[in-house]
Amino acid sequence: MDIRHSTHPDDMKRYDTEQLRKHYLIEKLFEADRLHMTYSHEDRLIIGGAQPVNETIALDAGDQLKTEYFLERREIGFVNIGHGDAVVTADGERYELGRLDTLYVGKGVRDVKLSSKDAANPAKLYFCSAPAHAVIPARKVSIQEANTLYLGSQETSNERELNQIIHGGGIQSCQLMMGITVLKPGSVWNTMPSHVHDRRMEAYLYFDLAEDARVFHMMGQPQETRHLVVANEQAIISPAWSIHSGVGTSNYTFIWAMAGENYTFTDMDVVPPSELK
Repeated sequence: MDIRHSTHPDDMKRYDTEQLRKHYLIEKLFEADRLHMTYSHEDRLIIGGAQPVNETIALDAGDQLKTEYFLERREIGFVNIGHGDAVVTADGERYELGRLDTLYVGKGVRDVKLSSKDAANPAKLYFCSAPAHAVIPARKVSIQEANTLYLGSQETSNERELNQIIHGGGIQSCQLMMGITVLKPGSVWNTMPSHVHDRRMEAYLYFDLAEDARVFHMMGQPQETRHLVVANEQAIISPAWSIHSGVGTSNYTFIWAMAGENYTFTDMDVVPPSELK
């Protein structure tokens, strides 16, 4: 488990590219039959990826969480971004996840195992986990069942579908919120106009990018912005004081996840482009 500590916005002003990438970019999430996890001290979110091929991968707390098992005091959301079906077993309950299906598993589930239905066509399971205070039943939802918001336009190059999945009106959770945003062909901007929400952090996973395509992810305080160049299947940690927006060399898909004090999706302070610096 990679550990990332919280940073103050005044510190970020002095970071060069290498330091920005070290603190905020997760470069590798998916490797055959391996579990990759990053523990962020920003609202204690864990961001991870698993690509089971020939083996079943156990969700293991290791020594870093100081608990008997991973979900002893946590909840988790899985999204299968692979083209092959995933199988998640939670205390004996079996869930099959097709492409872009989401599974929420709540606090107190001891045994979580991840596998692919077909080793020749493996799944890729992206997950985010946050501390939890209550037991909430597991639930699976497809992207077709999500609450979908249609945002942006072709004229502003940001026509997109924002699919709310783990949120107050969908899969219930203690504090974790997750969804999937799909940009239309010809659109490249996400979350523009940008915003901040000082009561919760956010993480982005960018995917469905060609090998030579990139997203320029914008971050930082609105009047002190920086950027990170992000490749396919890489993730960003965004502190509560930072904007989180991006523009790609082509269209793409991303998963957003939030954790923190406020559970209201619309709790945000919009920053007009004219105020960005």
